[in-house]
Amino acid sequence: MQLSSRRLRAALLAAASLTLVAAVLPPPEALGIGDRLFPDLGNPGYDVLSYDLSFTYKDNKSPLDAVTVIDARATAPLERVNLDFTHGKVASAEVNGEPARFESVGEDLVLTPRRAVADGGPLRITVRHTSDPRGRGDGGWVPTEDGLAMANQADAAHRVFPCNDHPADKALFTFRISAPAGLTAVANGYQVAPALRIGPSTTWTYRTRHPMATELAQVSVGRSAVVHGTGPHGLPLRDVVPAADRQRLDPWLKKTAGHIEWMEERVGRYPFENYGVLIARATTGFELETQTLSLFESSLFSGDGYPEWYVESVMVHELAHQWFGDSVTPRTWSDLWLNEGHATWYEALYADGLGKYSLERRMREAYQRSDQWRAAGGPPAAPKAAAPGEKIGLFRPVVYDGAALILYALRQEIGAPAFDRIERRWVAQYRDGIAGTADFVRLASQEAGRDLGAFLEPWLYGTKTPPMPGHPEWSTPAPAGKSAVKAAGKSAGKAAPGKAAPGKAAPGKAAPGKAAPGKAAPGKAAPGRAAAGKALPGGKRV
Repeated sequence: MQLSSRRLRAALLAAASLTLVAAVLPPPEALGIGDRLFPDLGNPGYDVLSYDLSFTYKDNKSPLDAVTVIDARATAPLERVNLDFTHGKVASAEVNGEPARFESVGEDLVLTPRRAVADGGPLRITVRHTSDPRGRGDGGWVPTEDGLAMANQADAAHRVFPCNDHPADKALFTFRISAPAGLTAVANGYQVAPALRIGPSTTWTYRTRHPMATELAQVSVGRSAVVHGTGPHGLPLRDVVPAADRQRLDPWLKKTAGHIEWMEERVGRYPFENYGVLIARATTGFELETQTLSLFESSLFSGDGYPEWYVESVMVHELAHQWFGDSVTPRTWSDLWLNEGHATWYEALYADGLGKYSLERRMREAYQRSDQWRAAGGPPAAPKAAAPGEKIGLFRPVVYDGAALILYALRQEIGAPAFDRIERRWVAQYRDGIAGTADFVRLASQEAGRDLGAFLEPWLYGTKTPPMPGHPEWSTPAPAGKSAVKAAGKSAGKAAPGKAAPGKAAPGKAAPGKAAPGKAAPGKAAPGRAAAGKALPGGKRV
């Protein structure tokens, strides 16, 4: 009885202490790091080192019980700590092992610790919360026929777990997922130990060996088959597919090792611990380069209208992102062109090598549409923000084929050998880091042996497309009227979640940028392709 009273007094004192601390501070407010396109994303004052995420899955219509543990380092004195988090209920929060007061302000979870965190000091945050898969209009959890997957790009990771939701703050991740018997859970990285069965539930643990942006996190639960293989130089391959589709999808899975070998010949060693595809029975309208485990809609592989060369090109697009976007992550969201332009470039180069859609033809067609894309979506390196309620509208043709056009112009200007050196050095120098447009211009200038700033600036930031080196005969149409520009912007913002299909319709196929009968180009507009009846060029998202 006496012990119980002591505990009660301690709890009351702790609550009173937190209330007193909060009372002397100004009201909590939502913060951001000032990204031009997503000003409320990210939070100042700390650098996340690692996330440890635990999820307990019941079914894909019920909130998951979750615990998020964040280890960080303070970069300023902190009386409050802001996290990006919404769409879940918080049960408790701790900062450095002590209870912390928590309040929701906008899409921020604001913690008030009992003691201020010193500049440079350790910061461990523990939040017990739910993670709600319902209402996925803004991304986050994606319901599948038999479970869930994640699609967090561009700004939806904080709909799943509390985090510093900006790609500039990469961190290591550990995932612990518990699910009922009969289901399989997978996540980014490698499996730490055999799945642990306790009663009616099984728990899987995965960990990344390389830092990752929050928007690239992936967790999938379902009736899945996990297929293991070996890629170039012994690289572990791990594919996750619906168990019922395992045999049908096997020919596609066997293509990945060759795709990796093709990419490595051009840019160097694959940058992560393993790779594979996650094929989900879900309708997303896009594919997504989640780190080490790219997400694909199963319909892409159904043989219904998509030619084989197109599907392979989309697979290469997502694979290329592992170097461009995942390993080398954009410093700001305005640097998105570096991700999508490069992924589109290698996708187009692969299709060119198959003899199905020549690179020069695709770039010429992109050049003809470039001014319209710039009018609708802004220049590649300074894209317009997405319209309210259409966050993925950022993924327009101008950051796909419009950005690949910049790379083509650069190669035309400096020659293929110097261009190839730039590509290899870019992914080597900034591996596991972040980099932006200014970094690319500087590195390109060094490899070319001359200042390329004046050449690249109008390609990156101009409202009009500059003349193409080596192709004086290429031209853009006369300026479109307001109605045409408006229509271009509308289709660009809606094509495949995350991206509009850049380029022109491949022979005999729906024009890119327009949703194929009832569908938008797979995830990201897979440039240069229009699948029979489906938006080809550019078909993919994020």
